[in-house]
Amino acid sequence: METANNHESDVSVPSFPFPFQPYDIQQRFMSELYKTLEQGKIGIFESPTGTGKSLSLICGALKWLRDYEDKQRQELEDILQGKVTLTSGDCEQVQQVSDEPDWLAEFDEKKAQSERAAQIKEKIERRLKYEERLQNLKRYTKAKFSKKRKHCEVENITTGSTAQDDTKSPSLQTTDNDNEDDDLVVNEYHSDEDSVATTTLDEDNDTEDEDDESYVTKIYYCSRTHSQLAQFVREVQKSPFGEETKVVSLGSRQNLCINENVRKLKSLSLMNDKCLEMQKNKKEAKSAEEDGRQKRRKTGVAKCPFYQNMMEYSDRVLIEVKDIEQLVEMGKDIKTCPYYGTRHTIPMAQLVVLPYNTLLHKSTRRACGIKLEGNIVVIDEAHNLLDTISNIHSIQISGIQLTKAHSQLSQYMDRYRSRLKAKNLMYIKQILYLLTRLVKCLQGQIGVPPSEQKTGPSTVKLYTINDFLFTTEMDNINLFKVLKYCEKSEISKKLNGFVEKYQPTIEVKVEERKQPTNQTAMSQFLQQLSQRSSTEQKPTTPPTQVTMETQSDENPVTRSPLQQIQEFLQALTNADKDGRVVVNKQELLSQTSVKFLLLNPAVHFTEIVQQCRSLIVAGGTMQPLSEFKQQLFYMAGVETERIREFSCGHVIPPDHLLPIVLCKGPTGVELDFTYQSRDLPNMMDELGRVLCNICSVVPGGVVCFFPSYDYESQVHTYWNKTGVLTRLLARKKVLREPKKSNQADKVLAEYTSCIKKCCGQPSGITGSLLLSVVGGKMSEGINFSDDLGRCIVMVGLPYPNIKSPELKEKMDYLNSTVKNTSGGRLPGQVHYENLCMKAVNQSIGRAIRHKDHRYSRPNIIISIFTGRAIRHRGDYASIVLVGRLCQYCVSGP
Repeated sequence: METANNHESDVSVPSFPFPFQPYDIQQRFMSELYKTLEQGKIGIFESPTGTGKSLSLICGALKWLRDYEDKQRQELEDILQGKVTLTSGDCEQVQQVSDEPDWLAEFDEKKAQSERAAQIKEKIERRLKYEERLQNLKRYTKAKFSKKRKHCEVENITTGSTAQDDTKSPSLQTTDNDNEDDDLVVNEYHSDEDSVATTTLDEDNDTEDEDDESYVTKIYYCSRTHSQLAQFVREVQKSPFGEETKVVSLGSRQNLCINENVRKLKSLSLMNDKCLEMQKNKKEAKSAEEDGRQKRRKTGVAKCPFYQNMMEYSDRVLIEVKDIEQLVEMGKDIKTCPYYGTRHTIPMAQLVVLPYNTLLHKSTRRACGIKLEGNIVVIDEAHNLLDTISNIHSIQISGIQLTKAHSQLSQYMDRYRSRLKAKNLMYIKQILYLLTRLVKCLQGQIGVPPSEQKTGPSTVKLYTINDFLFTTEMDNINLFKVLKYCEKSEISKKLNGFVEKYQPTIEVKVEERKQPTNQTAMSQFLQQLSQRSSTEQKPTTPPTQVTMETQSDENPVTRSPLQQIQEFLQALTNADKDGRVVVNKQELLSQTSVKFLLLNPAVHFTEIVQQCRSLIVAGGTMQPLSEFKQQLFYMAGVETERIREFSCGHVIPPDHLLPIVLCKGPTGVELDFTYQSRDLPNMMDELGRVLCNICSVVPGGVVCFFPSYDYESQVHTYWNKTGVLTRLLARKKVLREPKKSNQADKVLAEYTSCIKKCCGQPSGITGSLLLSVVGGKMSEGINFSDDLGRCIVMVGLPYPNIKSPELKEKMDYLNSTVKNTSGGRLPGQVHYENLCMKAVNQSIGRAIRHKDHRYSRPNIIISIFTGRAIRHRGDYASIVLVGRLCQYCVSGP
């Protein structure tokens, strides 16, 4: 079934280049997409799994972009040839309000037209010159890559050796403590009203690229994960537009950085700080060279040797479509940073591929130089867009982070007090005050390790933003000024450098903390810090100490949590009605936390909707569409007339898919997987019998989804004790979804390998059984096509915890701000049910991949009770919903 809510318009729809004969619904999809982009509207496109959504998006959007550019180019040429007369709005306004003679007004208008024509001519010439340069480079690259670039390699080796010389031990740097700490001391901060001329790398790039970007219309395509983005880029490469489209993929430093000194840091935040510091050092060195000043090195951090050749890298990116892995390899080849190289490529790219966070987070979007005005935004896999926006802007900080930040910032202030200006001291004291009040809010104390502070019984309290500020006595501090200071002074980066350099000295020894003394522990250590000589700064193994960070941390290097706390303070500047503050107090301060919960995601989505020319949200399961319109678009001020909807049905024939709702098990036990009953032994026994029967008759792969990791672990342990697991292993190799993301590929490879090896065997092990989790790594973005997903089993319905304070607050907010549905149900209740059904749809959709009859061998559709098989030919899959509640949410196959 296909539906579109708009009447046919006057927009003429062209034929679309496609790598093969498209399905009828793919043709309809591209046509509706083309009309939506041409009319500058907002489109909600639902195309179920297996319908070729990605390829339809590529061919439909890039066809529109090509036609739009051709139309613009023709209009400019017509203006230059005099076929179209330019009109100047300014001249018309002057003519209406001025008493000048007609001949003078006519002269002014002709002059304006002449100037405009000259600008257009220059614009066209610049565009043609750039296109010619790219074509020459494309021919040059194809010829050059067949030979060794020995000269370039020699230059790169020389550059590399220079960089290594810069990375010598800090002990070889200046021994003057004051001079070498200059980079750790915040610069003088002017009054809040003064306009401080600060030149940053991003601002420079914006200025340089402003002219270039003005004539390149872009499509920003974003999805949830890097693997989904890589898959999309591969589809572009195979499409008819792969040769001519200029594409660039953006990613994080974890994916793109090639500097081993940065890559070895396991924390993304540490990688960001290290990279920015190295970039800053290179910029300062360049500035000193241009000014003719000999500037003594003030820091032990070397400049990055890969921040070079950006123009060459950008040109190479644009001449051929490359995915993330290819971008990294090219960066290594020409010794250029792919992270900044891709950012430099944005202005001239036609298609920019980027992850959710880069687009949806305003500061990240601005830092990357992403300009949405007049451009197209396509958000794929948008079924969880509302939750994604809320999660990105919901910040949680712990008691450990607060006490740790206070300790570090206090020692920072005391060490550099004599070198800090009054304005800096004032704001640092305000930050310390805010940290103190947040710790007091959690019933904690400053100066005592959080692991030893008891805060009383466990409680969870929710506050409005204003109530929280009043309760914590933070309402007398201007958060906007504090945040502006944090941004301009970069205090969090300075503190990170201070912590990294003096980490062994900002820890609290047990003996010194327990002994009564007239000096505080902080003062004692600051005194020790000031007495250290340069020879004592060599790496040594610190004695056993009790640090302020007592929680288990995978990061080997301690960093300051001030940046995350700064984001929490930023969240507190939202409107009172748009968010809540959740104070989760546990018995120990180390276990407590305070979290900002965003209730209105439209607040951070409004700017995107207002700036872009057209917005497309697409997904396989976008229902209910009313949720998107109510919570995202209407609240962002979008008119109903601007929204265009398109939805189509599956391409899979009905006889290729068998949905089953199983309310009773093989022994007649009613299957009840509600939270109160799912832990019962007879329930887990009956589930084991169901899976044993399924694995006995279904060849290939079976994927079983559980509501949570905890329940999957509990069932697996129980089956191992009762022998159910042994029976399953007789027919399938049993694998479990890992909790760590870096282990998922290994499990999938083992799952696939076993199925391919065992496929077609009539007895023994016939495939694999994968125990997965709803909402986990296997429930989205993974294609269990063909033999990899012959049966999908859903254990119960994954309803979220209704007693969760955050969920209850979200439901109350929706009940008070959103109109009731046509069925009379409260919006909060609808939201609660949608959370469950969206997760179910995503999970069971893993096996619904295509419509074609790919196999000639007989297919098997299971009969769980009798063990007999119904056979026919063609591709197939079965979906089994296990649990009595499933019958109330399934309307039919």
